[in-house]
Amino acid sequence: MVKKKKEIASKELADLVIKGIQGKKGKEVVKLDLSNISNAVCDYFIICHGTSNIHVEAIADSVIDEVNKESGEKPAHKEGFLNAEWILIDYFDVVVHIFQKSQRDFYRLEDLWADARIERIESDN
Repeated sequence: MVKKKKEIASKELADLVIKGIQGKKGKEVVKLDLSNISNAVCDYFIICHGTSNIHVEAIADSVIDEVNKESGEKPAHKEGFLNAEWILIDYFDVVVHIFQKSQRDFYRLEDLWADARIERIESDN
């Protein structure tokens, strides 16, 4: 029997991404809600950082595994695994940015989308 992929809303997908990030103790997780911004590239940006290239890659792998396990979704595109300074995972409606701290501080994506509704996700790490 073929397992049918479950349809998932972008908010639910964003929550699964955050769960995957938290599973590997991603730092300073932020959800940017772009859904009410005209011409936005997606509904949500999820941004976090890790402490090393190994940590960044582990977070990215955890996100991909969690989303696939819970929804059957696979990324439309992913890049940055080679040097793991900034990994991007694209699920069309949800785009995940996993940085090393220095890269996150340099690019400051939160500031580029300052008109988005920003939710800082609490963590216990």
